[in-house]
Amino acid sequence: MSETTSAWTNRRAGQALVLAQSRLAALSWGRQDAPVWLALHGWLDNAASFTRLAPRLAEVLDIRIVAIDFRGHGHSKHIPAGSDYALWDYCHDVLDAMDTLGIEQASLLAHSMGAAVACLVAATMPERVAQLTLIDGLGALNTPAVETANQLRKGLMAYRRPLSRAPRYADIESAVAARVAGGVTTLDSVTAIPLVERNTEATADGYIQMRTDSRLLKPSLVRFTPEQVLAQLTCIQAPMLLIEGERGILGEREWAVQARQAVKCLTRHVLPGGHHLHLEPKAVAAVAEVVAAHWQTATA
Repeated sequence: MSETTSAWTNRRAGQALVLAQSRLAALSWGRQDAPVWLALHGWLDNAASFTRLAPRLAEVLDIRIVAIDFRGHGHSKHIPAGSDYALWDYCHDVLDAMDTLGIEQASLLAHSMGAAVACLVAATMPERVAQLTLIDGLGALNTPAVETANQLRKGLMAYRRPLSRAPRYADIESAVAARVAGGVTTLDSVTAIPLVERNTEATADGYIQMRTDSRLLKPSLVRFTPEQVLAQLTCIQAPMLLIEGERGILGEREWAVQARQAVKCLTRHVLPGGHHLHLEPKAVAAVAEVVAAHWQTATA
């Protein structure tokens, strides 16, 4: 492995924060009195998703970026027994973080699932969102209405099965290798290091154990329908910058085209890289350049 986790600990790791009455953990970059951007990570990731991008943007735009760990992720608390990780519940994490930070209207920087959550907040509470910068994500994962009963069945059956034990590994390198091998989207080991480091903890018997709530792996009980998601996207009033990876999850797929067409004020850039292009060492500089140039021009 060409880049060790200790290197990440010592370089640009961000300042640790606790928010929402200690329910949420976060990382911060930039001057404390600078304008705040709130950063939202993807499913099974954490605040360290922005470790490579946030320091660049904080410096060039003179902003403070606060990246939260969503509930059940990273260092944030897990939900109580019997509860569900519904997508819309993450909106409370965003709003609670904003209230803690004293932000009346947020600039949201969001990736993948975080982008879906950002769209929900912007659509339903437009007065709270000033602008959106989305990275390889747009709108919520959805299920056709005809599949509603089947989706609920899958979720109910999964939630009634006993919880599996949190995965354990001999060392951090093994944990990184497992993330690379088992990820839903392609991810190399160097890109995965900051995510895995923040999502793991040492056990008393010398192993590395995942912090992530294993219930996050269970199917959603309910999802929005495609029609509902498109209707939500049409309600977004804030200007949106969408940055996609050439090897990302959107592209020219029929759903992605429909979703982009539903947004009133959208600027799109497609850059070399994969789904985590904002974290890929070879892609992050281009992402930062596009984000900075776009919002500097928009606010000039």
